[in-house]
Amino acid sequence: MNVSERISNVFASPIRKLSPYAAAAKAAGKKVYHLNIGQPDIQTPPAFLEAIRAFDDSVIAYGDSRGDARLLNAIQKYYHDWGMDFDINEITITAGGSEALLIAMMGVCDPGDEILVFEPFYANYLSFANVLGVNMKAVTTKAEKGYELPGEAAVEACITPRTKAILITNPGNPTGRVLTSDEMELVARVVKRHDLALIVDEVYREFVYGFPFRSFGVMPGLEDNLIVVDSLSKRYSACGARIGALLSHNADFNEQIMKYCQARLCCPELEQIGAAALYSTPRQYLADVNDEYRRRRDTLEKALSKLPGVTFSSPQGAFYTMIKMPVDSAEKFAIWMLEQFDSHGETVMFAPGDGFYLTPGLGTDEARLAYVLNCADLERAIAIIGEGLKAYPGAKIIA
Repeated sequence: MNVSERISNVFASPIRKLSPYAAAAKAAGKKVYHLNIGQPDIQTPPAFLEAIRAFDDSVIAYGDSRGDARLLNAIQKYYHDWGMDFDINEITITAGGSEALLIAMMGVCDPGDEILVFEPFYANYLSFANVLGVNMKAVTTKAEKGYELPGEAAVEACITPRTKAILITNPGNPTGRVLTSDEMELVARVVKRHDLALIVDEVYREFVYGFPFRSFGVMPGLEDNLIVVDSLSKRYSACGARIGALLSHNADFNEQIMKYCQARLCCPELEQIGAAALYSTPRQYLADVNDEYRRRRDTLEKALSKLPGVTFSSPQGAFYTMIKMPVDSAEKFAIWMLEQFDSHGETVMFAPGDGFYLTPGLGTDEARLAYVLNCADLERAIAIIGEGLKAYPGAKIIA
């Protein structure tokens, strides 16, 4: 049996591909601090499991392909509270934000079409595009400029007749950056000028620090172009529930993607019941979580500032930051940390930065850190990285 060229061209996730090294480190008795993946340690609100335990139907039957009515209504109200009104038939429940992204790309692109992204970007975007035969085209943003978007002319220069969409994360993963209003207006102008789809991944909207979040969904004139990707994974610390949503006012898009949704039948019914209950969680829960991540961000930055030769940009949202390290290769350093280094039986796993770039050569000495651990563990993890940098054979000499 042969495997397809299509699947062979899918890149291994930089977030998970070093997992075998971490497993071996743990088997050798090491404690591994995981800064590689956005898996919060925040408790999932109890309403999720309570709702599932209360389920008493004698048959777990197929659900509606669009989604469970209770969950659709809960999401509709949630968006209304954010100033965005969607009809029920403009909301589609998906198997996590990942399936929402896959459906969105499938719904607007044919094989050989292009999607414009701003690098560094969430690495799995590229995997989904490769599966569909869609080409990603990257506009580079730079750490030394705080990952701000380049000028409108630079974005326009990347548009071709095959460009069908702009895909953007806000707040950003892996940078933690939040777009300014001027940047959002820039993107909106390009989208409308070329009649592109605008796929916005706003799953971290609750995690913005020090100022209110503005969604593309409240911007006038984008109604026919906007596709919103959502997920409850991070919002309610329910990553394993795998429930997301896709929202759009475009009637033709919604009608066409339903063909795929019907083919995959439905999303898991029990998880949808639990997810619907999560949306009744008191708002104070999200306010408290926001405060906790802000403390973790501040702790992370204070710890990183003590490491010679390490530079980073202060994240304004989400719970990630990109750092530059004085090493020959962040991936080699990450593997070395897991295979050959420990500090009192402890080591750290992080995501090498080159997997978040499309342009060859970029991100080689960078890493994404997810500050999803408590403050004490974050301090310890960064201290271990500092010790590792001093011992690593491929470290660059700091003057």
